[in-house]
Amino acid sequence: MNSPLLGLILYLVVMAAVAIWTWGRNRSKEDFILGGRRLGGWVIAFSERTAGESGWLILGLSGALYFYGLVEIWTVLGICGGIIAYWFVIARKLREVSGEQESITLPQYFVEVSGPWGGRVRVVAMLIIVFFFAFYVSAQFIAAGKILNVTFGVDPAWGMPLAALVVVLYTLMGGFVAVCYTDVVQAILMLITLVVLPVIGLVLIAREGLDISVALAATRDTASLTGGRTGWAAAGAIIGGLSWGLGYFGQPQLVTKFMAIRSVDEVRIGRRVAIVWTVLAYTGATMIGVVGITMVHGGLLPTGDLAAVTGDQERILPVLTSLLFPAWIAGILISGAVAAMMSTADSQLLIATSTLVEDFWCRALKRTLSPQRSVMVSRLVTLAVGLVAFGLAASSDDLIYDVVSMAWAGLGASFGPALLLSLHWHGMNGRGVLWGMIAGAVTTAVWLWVPGLDSAISVRFVSWAVALLACWAGARSVGDRGR
Repeated sequence: MNSPLLGLILYLVVMAAVAIWTWGRNRSKEDFILGGRRLGGWVIAFSERTAGESGWLILGLSGALYFYGLVEIWTVLGICGGIIAYWFVIARKLREVSGEQESITLPQYFVEVSGPWGGRVRVVAMLIIVFFFAFYVSAQFIAAGKILNVTFGVDPAWGMPLAALVVVLYTLMGGFVAVCYTDVVQAILMLITLVVLPVIGLVLIAREGLDISVALAATRDTASLTGGRTGWAAAGAIIGGLSWGLGYFGQPQLVTKFMAIRSVDEVRIGRRVAIVWTVLAYTGATMIGVVGITMVHGGLLPTGDLAAVTGDQERILPVLTSLLFPAWIAGILISGAVAAMMSTADSQLLIATSTLVEDFWCRALKRTLSPQRSVMVSRLVTLAVGLVAFGLAASSDDLIYDVVSMAWAGLGASFGPALLLSLHWHGMNGRGVLWGMIAGAVTTAVWLWVPGLDSAISVRFVSWAVALLACWAGARSVGDRGR
């Protein structure tokens, strides 16, 4: 059976096996939401990396590099810098503090450090997470629809619900443990895809005698580090790319992984694994874009494939994979793109679930659930959130890059400055947390709503800077400054 479908089937079988294996490991709410804080550094590192890199890395970023060229290098540098920084600045301290608090969600952590402002902080945090995560998860389902359509000829109307079904099922079956162990498999598969594909592409380019520099120079402004812009526009492009790194400090699906690590001593192991994975993965994604530009310029893509990537740049990776590898190997490698989507969607589903069950039902409404009933309710909420996200995906025509950029900016600005200051500045208080959250979310919405603002300077930078200032202003304002 020389078909890409074979590779996909093998991948899905492994995911199903992990879900079944972890089914009986959830005996309490803490088990389902945080894995009982029993997982080691290397497992958390793989899970954190795959949760952070979604279909956006494999489809969105590689497609942006193919379409826009070397200006996206600033995005790569910003992201790598952000990942390294928050593993050093956030991971260990958050594990220590959340363990002392016995907090199992990010909103609960903020409540604990907000004193009399905790009730308002909880409500605002919940609303922000549910709103932005609905769009974020929908972007992963859109990615799955594109992958299954290009590779397997599956209509997106069927591909998206299939992907949604798989992700929701193994997440509600196994909870956090299933998410983390499937992420280990997905992280390895993603890395193989991102390393092997550009290497084979470069070999073909060399064999055909193509010149990468000539191809870059011949295709619009792809050889320019500023995308052909000058002056303030060039500075805006650089700031916009680097600003992706700021978002890592406030992504609930990522920083919650630090809360779940077995001990603070495991953080060092996780940090090393995460940094090595990041450098290899982002170098690979960059080279996929460069290989795509060169092969298109050199006329190596068949007419049908060229039409596909001309109509949608985010199809470049599945098109190249199908072209460069035997069908069954292509199926396995493209499963790396499916893995990217699933590994992010499952973590986001779990965070949305924990927010609604733990922070809203149990904490805000003060309802008590037995351990067994809390797991059952969590599974039902996971299903409901998945259905809402699928509804948004089915009705959206936006690029994955754009949807993720919006959600990334909103979450990063709403929680990043507040988390950073609450961990490392003794002057931070509940008012500062609340003001920062509101400022980050509102600025994101306004900046994207007003035409032309985001193209002048990135919403990711502006919203984060405004939220940071709001945190400081709130904490320093006259009145009750208790934590």
